[in-house]
Amino acid sequence: MLRASPWFLLALVALALLPLLLPNYWLFLLTSMLISSMVTLSVGLVSGMAGMISLGQLSFAGVGGWMVAYFNANNLPIPFVLQVLIGALVAVPLGIVIGLPALRVRGVHLAVVTFGFAAVADLFFTILNFPGGVMGKPVLRPDFLSHDRSYYWFCLFLFVLLVLGVNALYRSRLGSAWLAVKHSERAAAAMGLNVAATKLWAFAMSAFIAGLSGGLLAGQVGLLSATNFSPTASLILFASAIMVGARYPAGAVLAGVMAWLVPEVLGRLHLSQNLGNLIFALGTIAALKAGGGIFEVAARQKKPAATPPLPPPAAPAPAAHTPSDQVVLEVQNLCVAYGQVLALNKVSFSLKEGQVLGLIGPNGAGKSSLVDALSGFTPYQGRVQLEGRSLEGWSAAQRARAGLRRSFQQDRTIPELSVQAYLELSAGRALPKEELAWALEFAGLTELGLELHSLNMGTRRRLEVAGILLSRPKVVLLDEPAAGLSSEESLQLARQIAGIPARYGCSVILIEHDMEVVRAACSEVVVLDFGCLIEAGPTTRVLSSPRVAAAYLGEEVLA
Repeated sequence: MLRASPWFLLALVALALLPLLLPNYWLFLLTSMLISSMVTLSVGLVSGMAGMISLGQLSFAGVGGWMVAYFNANNLPIPFVLQVLIGALVAVPLGIVIGLPALRVRGVHLAVVTFGFAAVADLFFTILNFPGGVMGKPVLRPDFLSHDRSYYWFCLFLFVLLVLGVNALYRSRLGSAWLAVKHSERAAAAMGLNVAATKLWAFAMSAFIAGLSGGLLAGQVGLLSATNFSPTASLILFASAIMVGARYPAGAVLAGVMAWLVPEVLGRLHLSQNLGNLIFALGTIAALKAGGGIFEVAARQKKPAATPPLPPPAAPAPAAHTPSDQVVLEVQNLCVAYGQVLALNKVSFSLKEGQVLGLIGPNGAGKSSLVDALSGFTPYQGRVQLEGRSLEGWSAAQRARAGLRRSFQQDRTIPELSVQAYLELSAGRALPKEELAWALEFAGLTELGLELHSLNMGTRRRLEVAGILLSRPKVVLLDEPAAGLSSEESLQLARQIAGIPARYGCSVILIEHDMEVVRAACSEVVVLDFGCLIEAGPTTRVLSSPRVAAAYLGEEVLA
């Protein structure tokens, strides 16, 4: 992210002084590069941050340019700066509409949808033409922007404002939510995030930035045409943004420069422009293979700066309540079917307040299906009640916000976030120092500024559990939290899980294959086999039951 470093300030001064040294042609080209950098910044937001492919960003720019041209062609008494802003705002609802398919499709399918939008927009611009084009009536800039040098500085000023605003968004909870959706929509929903709204916000913000660039382009060239916003140009800008990692401001600038400079160099060398397309295509493939553009790979390899350690954590507050016979989660006749396959068959059990309940069974017993059903990711028949409230019809995010939180078998943490940003995103609120200190103690860390990609697997798994606990849930579903941990780390985590009810005031369902972890953490155990509940009760008795041994080893082996 952007930091007010000497290098950033030096680059800003250099960009501001360049117009004093360049002839008019290169000044025009530099302004074009700056406007293109705004478009690539919008690509970096929607693709680099939120993980959604958008191949129609220049079409949003075309909307902004069309509005500015319309105001000028009709002599409407609106100041130029306000015209540009209105054009950007008009692009926002269109961005939301184009973002709606992202709620259902992703990846290549979303790329096809957005590129189809770009093709339709290109047809629209071609048929209707841009206002003022037929009459030869150019967009007029106000007197203080009439000189190309002053207009460049105006564009640079707006670009810096955009960078500062986007950087503030990236550091906010919304920016963290974009990264969460990018890495795992299921994990984001399990945190209680509204995935649909998060995606639409990304499209809306990116459309605003692109629309702003279109209005500025109208002021720069005077007369616009459909060729300024062609689908091919959108593809080139997208490719350059992916190559360098345009969610970083420096990456957006470099992507905008490349989009203009490569064709310019090829033209001066009398080479085919198709060679430029090949360069961008190969660069995009290389970036996707590397897992990110130039600046993204560099950010992952950079050692994060250490932050001063927090003071030792204070003793935890007394538990709000002690274990009791009050039922906090009731499961009645739960059935889950995948086509003709019955994964769960009338499973019933209850979780008491302050209890750590183990859920075990051989592979294919239905444990993961049960967790997905309880957390709202899988349709089911039956009844699930949380503190007496029926959860039927509730989405995964609604259940999470109601106090039913879960973890995942695979690591679903967000590598680009710092420890503090991840904990606060998971908790859904800003955290005081005391709670951050408890979370660091739980995860075995001392620094809040470390980025998660620099942590080992065991630390990330404990950090995921700590983030869940800081959200103050009523019930926690831990799906094999010891997976990938060493024996010593697993037993340490088991002891921490056993202390969760007393320390954090919530109940736990632990799904685990490691019986030593189950023995150390759970007071009671529920056993599934072929989707049916075959045993339930105190841990020691259940684990020594012949039926449980038969489920794991098979009847013949047991005999």
